[in-house]
Amino acid sequence: MHYVAHLSKDEKLKKLIKQHGTFKLNKQKSLYLYLCYSIVSQQLSTKVAKVIKQRFLGLYEGEPTPQQIVDTAFAKLRAVGMSNAKANYVQNVARFEMEKGMDHKKLSKLNNEEVIAYLTQIKGVGRWTTEMLLMFALCREDVFAIDDLGLQQAVISLYGLKHRKKKIMRDKILKISEQWAPYRTYACMYLWRSKDNVPGK
Repeated sequence: MHYVAHLSKDEKLKKLIKQHGTFKLNKQKSLYLYLCYSIVSQQLSTKVAKVIKQRFLGLYEGEPTPQQIVDTAFAKLRAVGMSNAKANYVQNVARFEMEKGMDHKKLSKLNNEEVIAYLTQIKGVGRWTTEMLLMFALCREDVFAIDDLGLQQAVISLYGLKHRKKKIMRDKILKISEQWAPYRTYACMYLWRSKDNVPGK
């Protein structure tokens, strides 16, 4: 794969690449649904998230349109296992798709930070969720989700970092991640895999 030679310059990552092989990113067609699924899955085990996603899809014939999601009675969304907040957020995403749009064509004109600024206007969609969309739905190759706890732990453990102050530790991690550009997304994949903790795609 095209990123291997560059990331292999880092001896620590080189070992992980040998261990885990290569990764390919696959674009997701429907970005608003990707965001809906991300919201549904938050703070749940993969198994539970899968069940709720299936129940959510079961409310519709096939993949729902944004209009169908907005028109779905709140009680129905709650009944498939969503919290009040998640049911609200999923409808917020559908409304945003109808009013402003978030298709590939539109987002391809924006850089990563612009995509984050655009989508975090939606109540319930934060920076981390948007970074996962950039990585796993838009296939942007140079994203590093610094606020992801699993990534932080993987870097701390791999590089033997020690510091009590969060800000200094964060800066150290960011400094290390700079050497992986322009393929930081793939570096994240190896770091998550080293902890057996790849976010739900």
